Amino acid sequence: MNVSRERLPIPDPQRPTATAGDVRDQDPPFAPRQPLRAPAGAPNVVVVLLDDMGFGAPSAFGGPCRMPTADRLADGGLRYNRFHVTAICSPTRQALLTGRNHHSVGMGVTTEMASAAPGYCGIRPRSAATIGQLLQGNGYSTAAFGKWHQTPARDVSAAGPFDRWPTGEGFDKFYGFLCAEMNHWYPVLFDGTTPVEPDRRPEDGYHLSEDLVDQAIDWVRDQRSLKPDNPFFTYLPFGATHAPYHVPSEYREKYRGAFDHGWDRQREITLQRQKELGVVPPDAELAPWAEGVPHWDELSAEEQRAAASLMELYAGFAEHTDDQVGRFVDALEELGELDNTLFVYILGDNGASAEGGLGGTLNEHRFASGIPDSAEFINSHDAALGDATTHAHYPVGWALAMNTPYQWTKQVASHFGGIRDGMIVHWPAGIAERGGRRDQFHHVIDVVPTILEAAGLPHPVEVDGVPQQPIEGTSMLYSFNDAEAPDRHRVQYFEMVGNRGIYRDGWMAVTRHGTPWVMVQDGGRRSFDDDVWELYDTRSDWTQSHDLAAEHPRKLRELQDLFLAEAARYGVLPLDDRMTERENPREAGRLDLMGDRRSVSFHAGAKRLTEETAPNVKNRSHAVTARVRIPEGGAEGVLVAQGGRFGGWSFYLHEGRPSYAYNHFGSEVTTIRAPEPLAPGEHTVRMAFDYDGGGVGRGGSVALVVDDEQVADGRVEATIPYYFAFDETFDIGVDRASPVTDDYPVVDNRFSGGLVELRVDLGDDGHSDVAAQRRFAAAHE
Repeated sequence: MNVSRERLPIPDPQRPTATAGDVRDQDPPFAPRQPLRAPAGAPNVVVVLLDDMGFGAPSAFGGPCRMPTADRLADGGLRYNRFHVTAICSPTRQALLTGRNHHSVGMGVTTEMASAAPGYCGIRPRSAATIGQLLQGNGYSTAAFGKWHQTPARDVSAAGPFDRWPTGEGFDKFYGFLCAEMNHWYPVLFDGTTPVEPDRRPEDGYHLSEDLVDQAIDWVRDQRSLKPDNPFFTYLPFGATHAPYHVPSEYREKYRGAFDHGWDRQREITLQRQKELGVVPPDAELAPWAEGVPHWDELSAEEQRAAASLMELYAGFAEHTDDQVGRFVDALEELGELDNTLFVYILGDNGASAEGGLGGTLNEHRFASGIPDSAEFINSHDAALGDATTHAHYPVGWALAMNTPYQWTKQVASHFGGIRDGMIVHWPAGIAERGGRRDQFHHVIDVVPTILEAAGLPHPVEVDGVPQQPIEGTSMLYSFNDAEAPDRHRVQYFEMVGNRGIYRDGWMAVTRHGTPWVMVQDGGRRSFDDDVWELYDTRSDWTQSHDLAAEHPRKLRELQDLFLAEAARYGVLPLDDRMTERENPREAGRLDLMGDRRSVSFHAGAKRLTEETAPNVKNRSHAVTARVRIPEGGAEGVLVAQGGRFGGWSFYLHEGRPSYAYNHFGSEVTTIRAPEPLAPGEHTVRMAFDYDGGGVGRGGSVALVVDDEQVADGRVEATIPYYFAFDETFDIGVDRASPVTDDYPVVDNRFSGGLVELRVDLGDDGHSDVAAQRRFAAAHE
């Protein structure tokens, strides 16, 4: 049946005319309504996206992380060695699914850092439908499993709205999480829009990556059984290899001692392997080392052991993730679907991450607040690496090595270390060559037009009544069967938190504005006008090693002007380099769910809330009041908790006694407890936190009150200033995922009494680091 696919949804067919009063006399007889079909021959589509993996990490691109599935798909398909992303997660994902530049679709930074500016608002415009919507509207079955991180932060609650959740953006099925990262042992997940937790635990063999692939395999099998004529689209964006590095110990043990030679030597080994594979040219050089990052021989023996062990852990995490992809590939092959599946395997949504700092960390939240871990501390926990008690991230030196042969890391959109990742395309039915290499310049926005062309689908001019803005990517299909085809994607801008780059026909002008491992700024501000621009001819200088700015000032000016033109065209301006400030909705200029409310009441069955949708108790006085019913025999468990093992707070009953625990980044837990258990009957219990003030992260005095009588008091000497956790939630009546305190068990800590109501009251003394930064700047002008 020929149908117009220029407008979605495809209109219903014209209603046939009745020609008789008796259905038996109808001529011609009515035919059954046919389901919507994709074009004949349209392939299945699978897009797999890994998180925080650099170009030089996977074995398929010469790296030390053994990834046999990536190797297998590359050997049976094509390696793309000039494929680019956006330098950070949410923007890459929004660009990947829409085919537009990330500022064009409102995702200049992550959802948690959104502002009021159109290019940074974190809200996908309806004029930019996702590939899920386009394929779903053309007869594909669609599903997504894993990390989403595109829903506006204020919408991630039981109140919705749900139109920008995966099931509102073109996916029939979603199973995964919506935030930046996730605990792989104790995840908090959604099935569609319903909060769920796994029914197994680590001791039962549970791991999130394995769960995601189990779900994906089960879904594909259902599609083949029930709708064998429908092509399917599976989007599988893993939480791995983003911190925390959680992996079964046997995978870490595979790499024991493998990195004792250090990151300098690893770069040399990787570059040689890359040249042997042909993913870099024979004359490619190692890009310059980042200033301020120690070389391996400058570390002490303790520092070397800590750094090597964290890299062992990361490599095991990467291999384990690829093994899960392998299970999915095997399932497609068993179903007879692999050959006619356009399989796109993107080995990183940005460059390798430097967010573990110069020495690495066992708790990235701790480091993000300016508190480093010593090598001795890391080594003392060697046996625990990768288990549920750690939230590890490797050091900057390994991030640089995992981006071999390029400069810099994640966040740095100016240099290839932040924006170039390996990409593999496997489609035996559509690609003749096996084990080919493609050198054409491409970008993540090119995936959508590639899928559409492969499926024989137009880009619709209208979706759900909304005219569509143009696709900004370039289909890669021209290169599938022509290795020598000239580049078609000839111009591309890059920008992330002030780091900028502009590419045209091999020339690239770049300027780095910030240092990604400086997580907490010192209060000073660097003007964009002070940024130094560099110029590279990447046709002869593959790794941006030789700055030609002084030799070709006119070419540099030409490209700087082009950047401004592209920035104006795609919504990059005004530039915004704020980091910590933008985590505060009020300072960022975005709406949050709580708004100006200073008192919020919850019922006992209230669903978990993310940090963006929960009452913000940080850096201010606050109180929590619970009305409870205590049964005969007493009660135990959590009334309310936020965060978990790596930072947070909890108000709960322990041995029947009202208790408050404040967990300062997993390094110190302060507990204040009433002397007596609550007697059976109704009670009002209250925790009042009187914040010291004078800045962020300060301490405060705590009072516990039962039925208007103070029963205990104490002090918390320091608090968490910015974020408790991306992968933990604010929970009523239970502490989900990891526990804030060892006073109660993991998961099995639900309040056993009756929780009638819980109220959170916020003081008017909130402090912001922005004010401190401004005072600092004024004092130093």
